[in-house]
Amino acid sequence: MGIGIWQLVIILLIVLLLFGAKRLRNIGTDLGSAVKGFKSAVKDEEKAGEQDDDSAKLESNDEGQTIEGEASKVKDQDKT
Repeated sequence: MGIGIWQLVIILLIVLLLFGAKRLRNIGTDLGSAVKGFKSAVKDEEKAGEQDDDSAKLESNDEGQTIEGEASKVKDQDKT
């Protein structure tokens, strides 16, 4: 058996009597802003991760070009 609609209404009324409407509104607002902050932090972390991946790809490309450049210098020295 689960909790029915009437049990939820009774629980809501008891909570309303204990805390009051103003305090419940403040709790809801605080909870909403906490969830919003969490979501924005997750999005910022994902963006930072993507930027790190992009910069890692650029660094590997730079290293590859440097290695190719040094290899061509060695080949040029061998020819002489």
